[in-house]
Amino acid sequence: MYLFEFDALESIDSMILFHTLAREGIEALILVSPDKPFISVGYFQNPLLEVDMDFCKEKGLPVFRREVGGGAVYLDYHQIFYQVVVRRDNPKAILDIQKMYEEYSRAPIETYNELGIRVSFRPVNDLITSTGKKIAGEGSADIGPCVVFVGSIILDFDYKTMVRALKVPEEKFRDKIYKTMQENLTTVKRELGIYPSREEVRKILVEKFEKIFGKFERGVITDELREKMNNLRRYMLSLSFLFKRTMRLPDKVKIREGVELIYGMHKAQGGLIRAMEEVRNEIMEAVSITGDFSMFPKKGILELENELQGKKRDKGEVKEHIIKVYEKEKIQTPGVEVDDYIKALKLEEDNGG
Repeated sequence: MYLFEFDALESIDSMILFHTLAREGIEALILVSPDKPFISVGYFQNPLLEVDMDFCKEKGLPVFRREVGGGAVYLDYHQIFYQVVVRRDNPKAILDIQKMYEEYSRAPIETYNELGIRVSFRPVNDLITSTGKKIAGEGSADIGPCVVFVGSIILDFDYKTMVRALKVPEEKFRDKIYKTMQENLTTVKRELGIYPSREEVRKILVEKFEKIFGKFERGVITDELREKMNNLRRYMLSLSFLFKRTMRLPDKVKIREGVELIYGMHKAQGGLIRAMEEVRNEIMEAVSITGDFSMFPKKGILELENELQGKKRDKGEVKEHIIKVYEKEKIQTPGVEVDDYIKALKLEEDNGG
């Protein structure tokens, strides 16, 4: 298993590398920070609903869709990212997402502890301090023949830019979001009062991950790997990929008797689910499901949408179709149950879940 270690890579390349290695079936631990900030949205999110695209354009903040679930996040040089790529046929690969989070999280937890911050794992995928503040969120996905596990050591964080880049229903909510984020998300610098050596943090991470995967072999970005990264970058930065999960309806939609658009959302334990349906005479002609949850395998979301398309908008029948897809595709969505989709689709009253 290779170790790719960098102080920094060109912004988006800090994400492109692990996506490329996973597609190529190359097992590795990558430790990296982006040299310039950018916004990363989860694979199952709709960027137009989650991110203030105009602000990002104005500030020169690229918006990148990763192939890992979760929410929109602000990434910069003050976060050291750990990205684990393991082939699914490797005995050390853990295909149960919840167990993967708990097992692989031991390395960053022990790293935080060695830095002097008592940290523990909290389901679904958060690392929290002894005072209950979140200090890291983690993610996982299936990419190519591999599973990936990603997270970060947050040395410092730009709360203001993060909050400003988010899409909010009304501007008055920004101050509330900022205050809540300040109170609930912490950093190494806030906990210790100092900014530790980046090199030392990476050294500790390597030692802790070696306890799980064994000794690493130094990896380098060869000319061949660089070419594959460049090709993938062009694809992942294209508008077609960025808005891949977005339900695209005609610019002009005539709503008449028997035709309606239904939009709903529901906050499940594992994340926010948004659903949009085009319903014609009680038949779901088109269905889009987005959100900041995680799903393994990620193709399951398309199977789910395809299964519901053309079906009667009936709670019982929809539930049966969702269960069918879950069983067929062996879908795992930590913290998200079938009834959560039912509420997001507004087929059942949502009492604040």
